[in-house]
Amino acid sequence: VVVVSSKSGGTVETDSQRRAYEKAFADAGIDARERIVVVTDPGSPLDQSATEAGYRVFRADPSVGGRFSALTAFGLVPSGLAGADIGALLAEAEAIRGDLERDSVDNPGLRLGALIGVANLAGVDKLVLCNADAPYAGFGDWAEQLIAESTGKNGKGVLPVIVESATAPNFSPSSADEVLGSFGPGWLFDDVRTKSGWGVSVDAPLGAQMLLWEHATAVAGAIIGINPFDQPDVESAKAASRKLLDGGGADPEPRFTDGAITVYASPGWLPDDVDNVHDAITELLAGLDLETGYVAVQAYLDRHRDATLADVRTTIASATGRPVTFGWGPRFLHSTGQYHKGGPSTGVYLQITGQPERDLAVPDRPFTFHEFLIAQAVGDGQVLAEKGRPVLRLHLDGPGSLDAVRQALL
Repeated sequence: VVVVSSKSGGTVETDSQRRAYEKAFADAGIDARERIVVVTDPGSPLDQSATEAGYRVFRADPSVGGRFSALTAFGLVPSGLAGADIGALLAEAEAIRGDLERDSVDNPGLRLGALIGVANLAGVDKLVLCNADAPYAGFGDWAEQLIAESTGKNGKGVLPVIVESATAPNFSPSSADEVLGSFGPGWLFDDVRTKSGWGVSVDAPLGAQMLLWEHATAVAGAIIGINPFDQPDVESAKAASRKLLDGGGADPEPRFTDGAITVYASPGWLPDDVDNVHDAITELLAGLDLETGYVAVQAYLDRHRDATLADVRTTIASATGRPVTFGWGPRFLHSTGQYHKGGPSTGVYLQITGQPERDLAVPDRPFTFHEFLIAQAVGDGQVLAEKGRPVLRLHLDGPGSLDAVRQALL
């Protein structure tokens, strides 16, 4: 079963994937209506077209924002189809709802949100999250989008940094601008001390965790002084990508080629005499503020085939002593991407793109998936550059060139 999910009904990534699956099903002699399930807001273009085509359509509550919608049809439909006990998930959320709605100093949503928000006002604006024996290991990735996209705007925000373990750099050791947070029953703070003095441990079932962090994120946003329910800078990257796909933008000129890697850089920070990848990365990291800065690694590659690339997060964090995030593109554009462009101007950005082993045309569209992916990377880089953020893009000539990036980081 393929779940096609889009609130607006016009998300280009989702539409492109839907087209590819429809064609694949048709080529295999399968009626796509038997395999595709649609989740969208009522009255959206996708609702109209999918209903007319005879698909099964679940219409979600349009008043709930996308990143707050895990406990609506957007999260429940695919979870139920995958075999999760969604009744239990909702019961877990319902069990904590009364506490979250209570006007009390014991309200856990107020306590968590206040901790994150007040720490932010004190300059402790990163939240490093670690799994403490929770059975829902992917929770950090979900919380990353909720927190970053909700709070990163107007030059403010909370940067979530998801780490591999309690012994990973950024958690241990930590820096003075980090709140250390854990989710799950484990207690990590007997062995780990926060350099900032700010820390939090949250133990609750998955449904309760989700509702708790949604409330806390809204509270933190109110304290910081932003609207946690919009995402203005996500659209700016989308617009830049569409412009490139429509032929309205100029392709960037490479700065140099080093073996299997072609190097691109945003204007104004990379010296003209740099001619190799190692020195380009060194220059990027040299621009890092050692008190407030962070590094964002953005890999527009295959997250299964190239999974070991994520190890560069710990490599860079150990070398710099600063918070480092790792995101797979284009997913992160709807997550930390909002914080990168709307949050404080304290980051440096390393993009990694590459030539695919083979490409696939998007049916009835004048571009391929690879062309779309590169337009997203370039478009996002252009918006970052316009905001004065330094961006370095390493473009690999193929999947076999990944080791060259790792070597350059040593």
